[in-house]
Amino acid sequence: MTPVRRGQWQTAADVLSQVARQPGITRAAVARTLRLSTGSATEVTARLRDVHLLTEAPAPSQGRGRPTTVLQAHPEGPVVLALDLRQSNWRSAVVALDGTLQDQQYQRHRSRRAQVVLKNLRQTVEQTHEQYGDRLQLVSLAVPGTVRDNQLMQAPTLEWAELDLAQVTADVDVPLLAGNDATLSGVAEARTGAAAGAGTAVHLIIEVGIGGTLLIDGVPASGASGAGGEYGHMPFGDRSRTCPCGARGCWDLEIDGRALARHLKQPTPDDPVAYAEEVLQRTDRPARAAIARVVAALGYGVAGLVNAHDPDVVTIGGLAIPLRAAAEDTFQEAYKSGLMTFHRGSPPPVLPATHQPDGPLRGAAALALDQLTSEPAVAAWAAQR
Repeated sequence: MTPVRRGQWQTAADVLSQVARQPGITRAAVARTLRLSTGSATEVTARLRDVHLLTEAPAPSQGRGRPTTVLQAHPEGPVVLALDLRQSNWRSAVVALDGTLQDQQYQRHRSRRAQVVLKNLRQTVEQTHEQYGDRLQLVSLAVPGTVRDNQLMQAPTLEWAELDLAQVTADVDVPLLAGNDATLSGVAEARTGAAAGAGTAVHLIIEVGIGGTLLIDGVPASGASGAGGEYGHMPFGDRSRTCPCGARGCWDLEIDGRALARHLKQPTPDDPVAYAEEVLQRTDRPARAAIARVVAALGYGVAGLVNAHDPDVVTIGGLAIPLRAAAEDTFQEAYKSGLMTFHRGSPPPVLPATHQPDGPLRGAAALALDQLTSEPAVAAWAAQR
């Protein structure tokens, strides 16, 4: 194998990064962004085509002017398997270097026992590896829990704790990249969604509880040990209640289907998401009152995070979108009254997420593609071709 000189693939890696972050980008646009001459851009894309990383197709006609080409993932190039694990189901997609989601699958859990679910995910990894061979370079997994170095520390909504997620790829020689689902959905919004272009953004998603992330220039602030963004476990709630996570007064307990059931004096639902969706369809006074209480808790909490982080924008996903829509005035009153005075004149907008419901999949893919489009990864792939 010919030794690869350090840095000789850096410009190529920069080109691939642009393709991954801006699907459908033209060669001319890449050249402008990276300040490459036309000749350099042509040479680099030719090298990437030779090693099966990129291909080109004519760009849609823009009238007069020199024709250009759209850069696309090579049909024989590397791919990522993105997995999104939820409380009641899981999804998967094969992702090429240009970020396109292919071969999407959706399955509901027959059992929520950890080993049963992880076995099903492992089978999907094995099947994908059989189909794509060494083109499968990475498996990226989104999970509804706290993750540190591919170890699931706890997932209260799944009632899981201290699991080695590496067993998902145990039978194939493919690295695993695991992360929190809310964090990853925030990455998707910051890259190509409602927070695209924002220097500082907060993303929140409600399913069972609330999770999220702080993003700086599209990169999540993961904290000292990778567990940053556990906003649902901030003490914005009733201190008399103990959360499944072990803390008291968690915001999680105030803003989802469990809270709606409590306000309606009903038992805790087995599927809080489905329960919340049912309550949102109701028009009776008790249901409307319960929704208003949950939406107020959401608005006040969002204000607290704005006061703490001073973001350009806040994006919300999952049940946060229909909950807010069901009581918009309540949300606005709680949000604005919870803000520090200097924020109230021009509060950061709170926008619905663009990537519904595939935000975690797209975010998992985005972080995986960051790795695949790094200079060492590109050099390693090229050396094998």
